[in-house]
Amino acid sequence: MKFVFGARIALRALRVNALRTALTMLGIIIGVGAVIAMVAVGAGAQSRVAEQIQSLGSNLIIVLSGTTTSGGVRLGHGTQLTITEEDAWAVMREVPDVQAAAPSMRGSGQVVYGNLNWSTILQGVTPEYFEAREWAVVAGKPFAQEDVDGATKVALLGQTVVQNLFADADPLGQVIRIRKVPFTVIGVLDRKGQNTWGQDQDDTILIPLSTAKKKVLGVSQANARSVGAISIKVKEGGDMKEAEQQMRDLLRQRHRLQPYQDDDFWLRNLSEVLQAQEESSRVLTMLLAAIASVSLLVGGIGIMNIMLVSVTERTREIGLRMAVGARRRDILAQFLVEALTLSLIGGLIGIGLGLSGSYGIAYFAEWRTLIQPEAILVAFGFSGAVGIFFGFYPARKASRLDPIEALRYE
Repeated sequence: MKFVFGARIALRALRVNALRTALTMLGIIIGVGAVIAMVAVGAGAQSRVAEQIQSLGSNLIIVLSGTTTSGGVRLGHGTQLTITEEDAWAVMREVPDVQAAAPSMRGSGQVVYGNLNWSTILQGVTPEYFEAREWAVVAGKPFAQEDVDGATKVALLGQTVVQNLFADADPLGQVIRIRKVPFTVIGVLDRKGQNTWGQDQDDTILIPLSTAKKKVLGVSQANARSVGAISIKVKEGGDMKEAEQQMRDLLRQRHRLQPYQDDDFWLRNLSEVLQAQEESSRVLTMLLAAIASVSLLVGGIGIMNIMLVSVTERTREIGLRMAVGARRRDILAQFLVEALTLSLIGGLIGIGLGLSGSYGIAYFAEWRTLIQPEAILVAFGFSGAVGIFFGFYPARKASRLDPIEALRYE
């Protein structure tokens, strides 16, 4: 029996009980749609984490100052300025895999332009910061080492600051006041978006490190060369763990720490943290797809059930076909094609449902979704496999009927 002829007979048989056919396909439709939508949600989450890794900068390690204790209470990392600019240059010079090391200080303050004002993050940095964080300047220019050496009052604005202070106006060359100190805007930073902790990275102003210390944020009375953090970029292909250990050993040596003493700084490997999050997102995607696949199995059981009913109802028809020359394999193929047709039609409808659901989730829930063509193909192929697997037993049962007994069946 030709496949096309068998498919035509199957469609005719399915049209006889259209409502029952639709209800039978429902499990397949929901299963395929759920798999596509859930994989799209998981892939969207993975894409978001990948963007966050890129926005932070690749192969990035952050060195933070240590903690101090007041009244028996530990106040957290950065409360005691234990790292210095010289530590950054030493790391850059003595750790082979380091590409760039950028010391920085961080604070917050009110920024005023005309009759508008905005509270934002202030960061004093060096030119190496742009390379370490892979942060481009889309308008104007970054400040140079001469600006750091001369403590010039120039500033680079993040996109959020530009939007709130200047709207559609050109900020380049304009004078803003940061904590009542006038600064000239020389550049606008590229958009970074939110980081993995939900912080808006574009809500910031970058100024020369020396300017921040002398005129805006102030300096530590204990050590004027101290900084709050060092951003370190490891060379592409470099061993992150080895570089991290070399940095720790170097800083402990420079800070004259004994073997029994704890570090007075904190090393944070951001790439490792974000890669762990990416792996978690991947596992979550697989889990969601596995849960959604249960609906496909339920749909397969429904197909088996309805095919068994169909075999019982059409026993006389089967006997008649056998009587006029149909072989067992023809009967087997007929019912297998019928089960496969059920599952494939359900799979096609499920693809439409999955795509609609993915776009609906993105629109109404404002979650990022990413349609995966591979997920569509796998879900559709799996629906066909389910049809064959669960349709084989009813088809085999039909093909093994005795023609004489089948013709007598009432």
